[in-house]
Amino acid sequence: MSTQPLGTRITGCGRALGARCVTNAELAATLESSDDWIVARTGIRTRHFIEPGQSNTSLALEASRAALDDAELDAGELDAIVFATLSPDMVFPGNGVLLQEALGVAPIPAIDVRNQCSGFLYALSVARAWIISGTYRRVLVVGSEVHSTGLDLSPRGRAVSILFGDGAGAVVLEAVDSHVQKGGALEPVHLGADGRGARLLFCDRPGAAHHPSITPDDLEAGRHYAHMEGRQVFRRAVELLSDEVASLIARYNLDPQRALLVAHQSNRRINELVAARTHIPEARVLHTIEQWGNTTAGSIPMALDLARREGRIAPGDPVIMAAFGSGLTWGTALMWG
Repeated sequence: MSTQPLGTRITGCGRALGARCVTNAELAATLESSDDWIVARTGIRTRHFIEPGQSNTSLALEASRAALDDAELDAGELDAIVFATLSPDMVFPGNGVLLQEALGVAPIPAIDVRNQCSGFLYALSVARAWIISGTYRRVLVVGSEVHSTGLDLSPRGRAVSILFGDGAGAVVLEAVDSHVQKGGALEPVHLGADGRGARLLFCDRPGAAHHPSITPDDLEAGRHYAHMEGRQVFRRAVELLSDEVASLIARYNLDPQRALLVAHQSNRRINELVAARTHIPEARVLHTIEQWGNTTAGSIPMALDLARREGRIAPGDPVIMAAFGSGLTWGTALMWG
């Protein structure tokens, strides 16, 4: 057990994408849709799918190595891994231990977090709590998804399947012995959930509530694909994220004109509306959904990596991370540039 630190900071970021770039035109041919229809409703123009030889773990490994390089660390210097995903390589064990094996860092602990779109922020909160408690000093936090192998690429699945892509993002979170508002310093993560909305966005099969967990009839009916009540999810996302981001701005007395919004990439219009309601300029909203689609737990760390590498974050800038999704679950976090 080490001395309890006074804070944490993100010292490295990395990202990875599925090898194949898939355009709206390619999807439209099987979904009976069009590029214009998809762009108008989501803002998405392309997304990436894995190719043979890639997996959720391989994407996570690529992102993790980039994050470690960015932090100027060797994998052997890590104390723990927290891995957020809804699309693991197998039912069990989780991807955390598979990534640990790939990095060659046994026997450090590795856990999985399954909180879908807000999974990365939940994982980040676990890592921060471990560090602040003095349990560990360097934690790798990963959000990684492979959606392409589980999409209904028929007209029946159009509303959901146009949204998702494959990708991974990773950050290294480290202990610091002073509390500062710069250099990637991370404030406490605020989380929430409302299980009354669990069936607004869900995938029912295979599930242990059913015996057997999946049947040929389930497959025929498409019960193993995600189901979403899109309008209700959209409305709840805009309302709740607006409130949560406004509360974070007030809590830290931030100037919203200077803040950079790095939100989960589920729908461009959602993030535009949240920014407008919280007085964050459109130029300070990071959009990656146009080229990467919705990568669920991967979207925030991937966008954060892009912002850092493109110089979008000036020293001392408040970077607001925000996510809402299936559960319903949500979270916000503040990182100082």
